[in-house]
Amino acid sequence: MAEGSGFDEMEEILNSPSAHSDDNVKFKDPLLTGLDRDSDDDGMESLDLDVSTKSEGTVSRSSSLIANFRLDEDEDAETRDLFIVVDDPEKHTSTLEAYITFRVTTKTTRAEFDNSDYSVRRRYNDFLWLRQRLEETHATHLVPPLPEKHSLKRLDRFSTEFLRVRQKALQKFLTRIADHPVLSFDKNFQVFLTAKAWEFQSYKKQGKGFISQVTDSIHNLGASYMMKNRPTEFALMQEYINIFGEKLGVMDRIATRVLREQADYHSELCEWGPCYTLWANSEDQLTGPLLAMSAAIDHCCQSLKILIDDTDDNLAQPLKEYILYTECIKAVLRRRDAIQMEYDMVVDELNKRKDEREQLKISDQTYSIGAFLGKDPEDVKHQKQEKLEQQIVELTRQMEVLNDRSVVANADLKADMERWHKTKQRDVKEILIGMADRQIRYYEKCLLIWEDAIRAIQKREEDGVQAPVDSTATSTTITTTSSTVTTTSTADSINSCSKVPSNSDNTGSPKIS
Repeated sequence: MAEGSGFDEMEEILNSPSAHSDDNVKFKDPLLTGLDRDSDDDGMESLDLDVSTKSEGTVSRSSSLIANFRLDEDEDAETRDLFIVVDDPEKHTSTLEAYITFRVTTKTTRAEFDNSDYSVRRRYNDFLWLRQRLEETHATHLVPPLPEKHSLKRLDRFSTEFLRVRQKALQKFLTRIADHPVLSFDKNFQVFLTAKAWEFQSYKKQGKGFISQVTDSIHNLGASYMMKNRPTEFALMQEYINIFGEKLGVMDRIATRVLREQADYHSELCEWGPCYTLWANSEDQLTGPLLAMSAAIDHCCQSLKILIDDTDDNLAQPLKEYILYTECIKAVLRRRDAIQMEYDMVVDELNKRKDEREQLKISDQTYSIGAFLGKDPEDVKHQKQEKLEQQIVELTRQMEVLNDRSVVANADLKADMERWHKTKQRDVKEILIGMADRQIRYYEKCLLIWEDAIRAIQKREEDGVQAPVDSTATSTTITTTSSTVTTTSTADSINSCSKVPSNSDNTGSPKIS
């Protein structure tokens, strides 16, 4: 089995004793609780914005900041016991369709797995099945989002760029599940990682049908609109997610527009550089400077292409992922609302039956339908009381079950949201620091490129001016000497001229020997 490049570090972590530590620090989101000045930002090195400092120092500080920031993630990795790598996309063609599969390689020390190493191939629909099963099994847990099946860039789904972005997104999806304390132990997840192709296809046929899934979705959507007494904390959570999603949508649109404008600028640069090269062919005296300009533009063009690709990978794609995350959170909130609405309906029905029981105790059944049919009014009253008691007992049992479900759902959602906030805070910091570092490196490269171009132009210009002066002096000396002495060759004239300073008299006139 071929192993990924990151598995050497995984084996060291798996073979070393795990360092378990209890993290009781509760995350406070700044949009909900205000900015906490005593947060963990105190331990993070801040960027130096003094313009008088050199750019090299700024880059080193930014890189150091990223290294310190990622150190926390490395410490968390020491407690991990499940590592997954998605790589090696492979195209498959059948009579009906063509599709791509990815290799999913797993290393683990968990006792639930029969082996420590697994390698299987899965296609996008298999990842989609896994997510659906996790949502069905853990309705009130936050299941990470999958990338959209079709790209909005209209890329060929078999192109290298599309597969690279898809592979990275699927890798992040499985990594987030593997780090989840509940989802990572799900039976469906284990089957996804370990089952052979024919076993996996057989296992996929189990589960809910399409009609049942649509019914549940409609029920959850209706519950969200019919909810009357949503707890304050979940109402604030819903409001925050709506605002957060709107802000991300604005940032995504701006980032997309910036990338499009940068791509247009890159295209113009690619056409601009060759113009100087063509111009240099018709300007003998400006060939050097024009070629220097062409080379500088080409190098800037390459640096800009790197910036565009890095920005798309490390800014645009994470923004899209968190936009999808907001939709996932809204779906979990709807499912939680459905559980609470069902509980509230049972409580209302129970209270209604209890009120009927109290009214029945003081009611007179002489004019009831049973009495008109010849039954004893007391017997009619007794039968109604027994029926109400049975209904109250059944509704009480349902209320207790739904209350337990509601409590568990609330606890699951709050725990996952707290974990999500911590992950979001880390990811957003990494995105912003990475964006700043990329801009610094790009402009530093462009600055060095144009400084080299100026030096190259000036050097060629000095060389071009000095050469004509030396040639004129030599020609004048040769002419003066040849008017006095008859030489046999040009070489002899030059040699005679070279001896003039040592054989001249006080007047400066050449002395002929």
